[in-house]
Amino acid sequence: MTTATRPLTPVDVSQDALYVEDTWREPFAQLRAEMPLSWREDSPFGGYWSAVTHDLVAEVELRHDVFSSRWDKGNITIAEAVNGEGFPNFIAQDQPIHTAQRKVIAPAFSPSQMLKLDKAVKARTAQLLDGLPIGETFDWVERVSIPQTLGMLCILFDMPFEEWRDIKRWSDWASSISAENLNDEYRAQFLGQMGEMLARFDRELEDRRGKPASDDLLSRMVHSEAMGSMSPMERIANIALLIVGGNDTTRNSMSALVEAFDTYPDQLERLRADPSLIANAAQEIVRWQSPVTHMRRTALVDTDLAGQTIKAGEKIVMWYISANRDEAVFPDAERFDVGRANARRHLGFGHGIHRCVGAKLAESQLAMVIAEIVRRNIRIVPQAKPTRLASPFLHGFTAMPVRIESL
Repeated sequence: MTTATRPLTPVDVSQDALYVEDTWREPFAQLRAEMPLSWREDSPFGGYWSAVTHDLVAEVELRHDVFSSRWDKGNITIAEAVNGEGFPNFIAQDQPIHTAQRKVIAPAFSPSQMLKLDKAVKARTAQLLDGLPIGETFDWVERVSIPQTLGMLCILFDMPFEEWRDIKRWSDWASSISAENLNDEYRAQFLGQMGEMLARFDRELEDRRGKPASDDLLSRMVHSEAMGSMSPMERIANIALLIVGGNDTTRNSMSALVEAFDTYPDQLERLRADPSLIANAAQEIVRWQSPVTHMRRTALVDTDLAGQTIKAGEKIVMWYISANRDEAVFPDAERFDVGRANARRHLGFGHGIHRCVGAKLAESQLAMVIAEIVRRNIRIVPQAKPTRLASPFLHGFTAMPVRIESL
């Protein structure tokens, strides 16, 4: 099949402007209705397929034997590499490497560990909200979303909380996928930041290596066969994955709560009347925000999907942000609905073997923030439009001026 006979994506949905200006809904709605699988020949990231419906995204995720996540085949983002570098972390691997390395990390989020983490989340959430001013404007992203999620990362790493700003900086560099960054100057800065991150974490890894194995993530890594002898780039990639996955997605959903409750104030009232809906509301905000805009796979062989032929080596982008607005699965999908019966079917954490290993902790953090807002009988009122992240990879906020009002 030639590219001329393929359904051609009319809008390059990898453009930063769609997400900065919050205008992504219409082009994705058009694609879902007219061409659920389409090809874009020209973009700053080269040609790519777009899968935009819930069923197609789930199918690509489940066909991991054909659609590869491997870093040396193209990695997991629309960019060919992470700022010009292969990033061999465990989600940018196929089986059996992916499975072996994931098993090292997964026990940190087991039911028994989650009981401990839930207590820490609850205490941290209450402490953060206790320190917020009433009736004064402040930045919700800076005062709540970032310290909440990075604080939990410091607990998982058993590192001092005072280092959260450094971890945030490294996380932002590691997750920065944008056409604006495809240049040598940015790549040099990126490598400098990753080198600084590695030097700091290598000190922690060596400290854990000399001690008995414990529950923190760094100890689990150095005391495992699958991750105990990683190369420097493997260490950089896996540390970057843990800090990005452990804070960016949760913090952007946590910020989206403000926007959701402001747009749909009746939903906050529903939660006040029925707090049993809080856990479901945490699922719904991940669906509604879709903090990871996309993930990418690379075809290992020629294969058919939705009546089209995907050629070996071509990239296919799974647009979670669109799949989570699929009306065929989520009626009235644009509405934030804390009682949505199938909110858990969202693909915000991925699907299949690559589903986010820390999803339970993310859900706990979101639920605790919602619960505290409900318990304190307050509302968070935006004071200006938020500023949004310039990226087709992470769907988030850089600032959100708000004021707390008591009801």
